[in-house]
Amino acid sequence: MTSTYAPGSLVSARDREWVVLPESATDMLVLRPLGGSDDDVTAIFPAFEQVSAATFDPPSPDDLGNAQAAGLLRSALRIGFRAGAGPFRSLAGIAVQPRAYQLVPLLMALRQQTVRMLISDDVGIGKTVEAGLIASELLAQGEASGLAVLCSPALAEQWQEELRTKFNIDAELVLASTASRLERNLDLGQSLFDKHKHVIISTDFIKSTRHRDDFVRYCPDLVIVDEAHTCVAADETRSSQNQLRHELLQKVSADARRHLLLVTATPHSGKESAFRNLLGLVNPELATADFDTKAGRELLARHFVQRKRADVRQYLTREGDGLADDSLAEETAFPTDRHFKDEKYKLTSEYRSLLDEAIAYAGERVERAGAASKRESRIAWWSAIAMLRALVSSPRAAAKTLRTRSVTAAAETAAEADALGAPSARDTVDTDQLEGIDTAPGAEADEEGEQHPLHALAERAQALEGPAGDAKLKALVKHLKSLLAEGYNPIVFCHYIDTAEYVAEHLEGKLNGRAKEGRPGWRTSVRSVTGTLSPQQRVQRIEELAEEAAAETERRAEGENAEAPVTEGRRVLVATDCLSEGVNLQHYFDAVVHYDLAWNPTRHDQREGRVDRYGQKRDEVRVITLYGEDNGIDGKVLEVLIRKYRQIRKDLGIAVSVPDESSSGVTDAIVDWLLMRSREGEQEALFGADELSVKTDELDAEWKSAAEREKISRSKYAQRAIHPEEVAREVAAVRTALGGSDEVRSFAETSLRELEALLRPAADGFTADVSGSPVGLRDALAPVLGPAAVEEGKPFPFRDTAAVARGEAALVRTDPAVGALASHVLDAALDPKTAGARPARRSGVMRTAAVAKRTTLLLVRYRFHLTLPSRHGTRKLVAEDARMLAFQGAPERAEWLGHEEALALLEATADANTDPEAARNTAARIIDGLPDVTGHLAERGRELAEELAESHRRVRGASGEIRRGLKVEAQEPADVLGVYVYLPAPAAAAAVSTPAGGMA
Repeated sequence: MTSTYAPGSLVSARDREWVVLPESATDMLVLRPLGGSDDDVTAIFPAFEQVSAATFDPPSPDDLGNAQAAGLLRSALRIGFRAGAGPFRSLAGIAVQPRAYQLVPLLMALRQQTVRMLISDDVGIGKTVEAGLIASELLAQGEASGLAVLCSPALAEQWQEELRTKFNIDAELVLASTASRLERNLDLGQSLFDKHKHVIISTDFIKSTRHRDDFVRYCPDLVIVDEAHTCVAADETRSSQNQLRHELLQKVSADARRHLLLVTATPHSGKESAFRNLLGLVNPELATADFDTKAGRELLARHFVQRKRADVRQYLTREGDGLADDSLAEETAFPTDRHFKDEKYKLTSEYRSLLDEAIAYAGERVERAGAASKRESRIAWWSAIAMLRALVSSPRAAAKTLRTRSVTAAAETAAEADALGAPSARDTVDTDQLEGIDTAPGAEADEEGEQHPLHALAERAQALEGPAGDAKLKALVKHLKSLLAEGYNPIVFCHYIDTAEYVAEHLEGKLNGRAKEGRPGWRTSVRSVTGTLSPQQRVQRIEELAEEAAAETERRAEGENAEAPVTEGRRVLVATDCLSEGVNLQHYFDAVVHYDLAWNPTRHDQREGRVDRYGQKRDEVRVITLYGEDNGIDGKVLEVLIRKYRQIRKDLGIAVSVPDESSSGVTDAIVDWLLMRSREGEQEALFGADELSVKTDELDAEWKSAAEREKISRSKYAQRAIHPEEVAREVAAVRTALGGSDEVRSFAETSLRELEALLRPAADGFTADVSGSPVGLRDALAPVLGPAAVEEGKPFPFRDTAAVARGEAALVRTDPAVGALASHVLDAALDPKTAGARPARRSGVMRTAAVAKRTTLLLVRYRFHLTLPSRHGTRKLVAEDARMLAFQGAPERAEWLGHEEALALLEATADANTDPEAARNTAARIIDGLPDVTGHLAERGRELAEELAESHRRVRGASGEIRRGLKVEAQEPADVLGVYVYLPAPAAAAAVSTPAGGMA
């Protein structure tokens, strides 16, 4: 038996209906279930299995639904689409609903034959989503066959999770810790990158010459580079690590046919040459282009997108973006502000004495070493900084550092000592150097063993642990209680592992609050996360903390004693800077406490950026900075670095990195002044104060210059390739085909209620208990919600945002829980034998004042055969779409209504009762007459095909190369899924709405 079925036609096999795909051959059919996704595609051999042509049966007049049946069936159908006919092939099948502004990079990408882009939107806007949208679209269209993501090892698992859960892309982790295991499973002569289609790779692992050549040889045709700014530098400051990363990317980008996406929030890093090097990877012409000319700016606009929050907070507006109405206006709920509060504390007398003696010892040690050699001078210098920073951090970090040999002690030269000492002292913001920076660096610089004078200081420091001897810890407890009382869940950032563990240990059990004056009490769970844990263990510990606090709230809400005051669960995370990049914490935390000041203000911004980003529920993120007013260090760092950084960020609306050399000069001058004061007294240290003032002035001047350059560059390099009205048009098309968020929420609430779920309102959505729902729905939801939520009646949250935490459902069409609900509603409507409630039905009759004569609404599913241009020729695809069509009168004399008039019928309400038998007869006459409207349905299908073809052409822009051969054809006949008849209500009945009225 041979296949004679055209692509897009319906066949019946294995007791279900399928759509024939273009990949079919004469002896093999490649099929996708009707309404299914590409993951459900299968091959059937007609010689061995029964296959027959299928037609879609019309609705039955014996299975009439109520007034809302038409809308529910339409929504269930659209939510279930995974192969839409629009120009964005992937949007129907991904588990994220992109914001309108996030479509801009995607539109830019689709206008390039080979995608080369630098995506540089601000922190928290969603660069990972933007890169994921482009990647999933290129893969869905067949323009790319494999994907590699290059990132730091700390971010690898987060990338893996994002790609899997949001974009349905399963990628293998290739890290130093996984490479050996993966290589053991290779065939002889096989490469890791040949075996695994999609990979996430540690940039530092793969940049070495040992692994680089193999990767480049088998590199996928789509590469995403995260934190791309770490892969280039200005020529004069390029480190060996930067050099190796840059060489790797040069080899990757050398293949002009490879898609390349560079992602970074800081493309400039204060150096124009570094920015040019980055752009040169995207397109060599950009490395030398003159951006002051129109041609240069147009070239840049095709490859570069950079926006700050203010640009996208209200991206589409009627006034600003020229929309005809407000229906497409979109506001993105970023926190409006960070509320900063600097809180000071004073050292206890014992701690003050310890610090003074330590500073005096350090000053003398630096002076002696300076007279000996430059090498010893630099070792002593870095040892002194380590000692001072540990002492102002915590007694435990101080004791550990005072007993530990300095990391610089083994240096053979002054330059080597600087290379070893600078990263931890200067608070690098390079993501790839975050691992290990929270380890105490040590302060011993010479060989005196157990008799070393620092050991005595260490004993004294250890004795000061706890609130009695440590005023800083005591102040922290006070401020945390205040935040917790206001309902905040804070993260406390520390510099050292020892400090974080010490703080967490002493906070445990001290942060609970009693209920009073109508305010609930709270019990607080505390956990620490440091560099001693792997990235996966860090995420796991954070989730355990969140679950523990949530369980406490739930347990207290249920309560054995109804008279007892309500107690809520709160959470406090104590972390080092291993969490200042990579892990997004906005779902669990909404305040930041800087327990230890960073000497690079950008580090503070990165800490705060973990919670101040899209998906944060709080409108205002709280930031508390603790500083010692009398320790000689904190006050100066706060004054000359951190507060000025905040002010520039507030003035410009963007962060401007501290110029490295000038900021280092300032912190060095602070330490010089402090050590000199300890040796020579206040009066004699005036020279040191003058030197600090000079360095501060130099920093101010350079910082202002950098801020001005950044301001100009933001204007010069603003995204101009895609106009808002273009995005609005495509957003409207997507919503027409797939529905919007309002429709999804209405569908979910109405369907769940009809299916006997128990719903309770929540601040940003609702919760659902589905334990009493039909078994079919419970079976559909069990893999998504979990057995506890389904069988035990645990309320499951549905939230009004696409940015949800694990264990929650987003009210978007691609969320697995919403998809499972839509699938159940659609399947139940198509099968009258389904047990239990059936919210949607394929037919119905209603008497309503919304119509003056008999009007019929049809829910029609169209199948389209697409021929899309590709770099490899053309690609043939089959897609689906749904439309509501309406006519007045009898089918043989149909007077067709416009699109908006048809949609308006979904809002009609019943104004009179309808006799069941009369309703059945009416529905039967209309259904029997459907053959008379087949011609119009076919004509409308051809019109839709041309509209879709134009949409595909529009998205691809004016380039003939990526539009040539584009064609969309409607497959006939169309499927009539629903028939709903609206009859005029009698005048008397229309005057008073009848609650019992509805479709019969």
